[in-house]
Amino acid sequence: MIEINNKTYDSNSELFFEIFNDRLKLYIIWHLQKNPMRFKDLSDALSPITNKTLTAKLRELQALHLVIRKTYAEVPPRVEYSLSVQGKYLRPVIEEILSWSQKYASFIIDKNNKQSNIA
Repeated sequence: MIEINNKTYDSNSELFFEIFNDRLKLYIIWHLQKNPMRFKDLSDALSPITNKTLTAKLRELQALHLVIRKTYAEVPPRVEYSLSVQGKYLRPVIEEILSWSQKYASFIIDKNNKQSNIA
């Protein structure tokens, strides 16, 4: 049994699929891999995401300790989001998923080409 944020999970796989129950969280983490980003920059990169949705996803990732929100005492206020140490551990996982998707896309393209050559 694993308990995180007052929620209990029976297995690691259940925890993983609950955390990444939508594509936006992985996409946010992917964008934050190289450098911290401001909210507006993330919003632009994830367009056409709404501010409300992005805020909700960032808060979820913060609660999971995957993203860090840093506020600078400046006028106007500046806020940056970056990956935590735990968030950075996801880099090889995302790279594997991207590698798989490239191979899968090639497979589908080849399959479609073979079918169009038959017709």
